[in-house]
Amino acid sequence: MISRKFDLEDRLIRYSSRVIKLVEGMPTAKAASHIAGQMLRSGIAPALLYGEAQGAESRDDFIHKMKIGLKELKETRVCLKLACANGMINGDDNIVRENEELIAIFARSIETAKRNTNTKL
Repeated sequence: MISRKFDLEDRLIRYSSRVIKLVEGMPTAKAASHIAGQMLRSGIAPALLYGEAQGAESRDDFIHKMKIGLKELKETRVCLKLACANGMINGDDNIVRENEELIAIFARSIETAKRNTNTKL
């Protein structure tokens, strides 16, 4: 069996784990708790949605699930910015950069799947 050098599922799980650790370290004030809860949901969702996309029933179903994952990544980006701007977290450039890279990967996957949908066999 050939081992893959890059596995998006593993990368998403590592990203989600980082989001969990980040959220666990946030203050417990009302606004921070609200943002933390939102970030936790949106930060974990892409890994779960990618798992669903792998079992998609059609290419359109795959695209739909990936689009939702992309929305969740973008929501997490806003949560990270809000938390950073309000001193709830330190500006962790690594998680911000990883978030941006995952957004690009999801967007590209969606574009590729759409292009392949339009290609006649």
